[in-house]
Amino acid sequence: MSRLAFLGPHGTFTEQALRSLPESRGAELVPCAGNPAVLAAIREGRADAGCVPIENSVEGAVPPVLDGLVEDPPLVIVREALLAVRFALLVRPGTTVAGIRTVASHPHGIAQTRGWIARTFPDAEILLSTSTSEAAAQVARGEIDAAVSAPVAAAQHGLEVFADDIADNPGAVTRFVLVAPPGPPPPPTGHDRTTLAATTENRPGSLLGLLTELAVRGIDMTRIESRPIKDRHAEYWFHLDCSGHVAEPAMGEALAGLHRRCDEVRFLGSYPRAVGSAGPAAGSGAPAVPLSVAGKSEFAAAEAWLAAVRTGGCG
Repeated sequence: MSRLAFLGPHGTFTEQALRSLPESRGAELVPCAGNPAVLAAIREGRADAGCVPIENSVEGAVPPVLDGLVEDPPLVIVREALLAVRFALLVRPGTTVAGIRTVASHPHGIAQTRGWIARTFPDAEILLSTSTSEAAAQVARGEIDAAVSAPVAAAQHGLEVFADDIADNPGAVTRFVLVAPPGPPPPPTGHDRTTLAATTENRPGSLLGLLTELAVRGIDMTRIESRPIKDRHAEYWFHLDCSGHVAEPAMGEALAGLHRRCDEVRFLGSYPRAVGSAGPAAGSGAPAVPLSVAGKSEFAAAEAWLAAVRTGGCG
């Protein structure tokens, strides 16, 4: 039986996303206290894989997850899921409006309901928790008065729904990813996503050069984020999502070009896109163009790196 870690406790949106994936069938689901703890459980062998949120349609990326994906030992994404996020205010039975003085949730939960909270409880103290379900558990323990959480967490913790559908932007969607140790990527489906991170030299045009390696080969970039490298001042990881699969010629050529051009490239997985996610189907791409200025040794190193990535080696 496989062990799959997720942001706990039970009743989180992350658990709902994980249960929607085929890998969860028959698996033991292991709750963890925070997204970094999920990634640590995989790296330490206490879990075979783990589910974490990577971005939200309202609040954007989840920084601790982006930062954790580029740490060592390497990890890769093997699947993704999209989950419509619906927030409710959960309270202990019998709670009245006057009895709600503190409201807690995960930072993304607070950010997506801040307007509603301000209008409904203008004097309430806002507190942060490690997850929406942990906030509900805090309510059940009597530590706070109300939690912004998934409605399903009410039954989990013996609470009542005081108000439902309280998001400031109805229709918000969160993207979750299933992360595992490196191995052969899932086979191409024609509707895939490749995720990577790269660092470049700090000089004019370096980012343009990175993007050009994708553009001239017809690779559609669907997301780009920059995150500081913690121990290197003024240096950044660029996190990218692209449409396509590492096994496809155009994507392979683009990744090899990035390996030649960039200071460092981390391959973070090629995997099927979730239904409803952005990006075109795989295309033929543009003809290979030797854009990066590199010698024979750099080309050989890039080809060796690409071959390792395609067979499940560390990226």
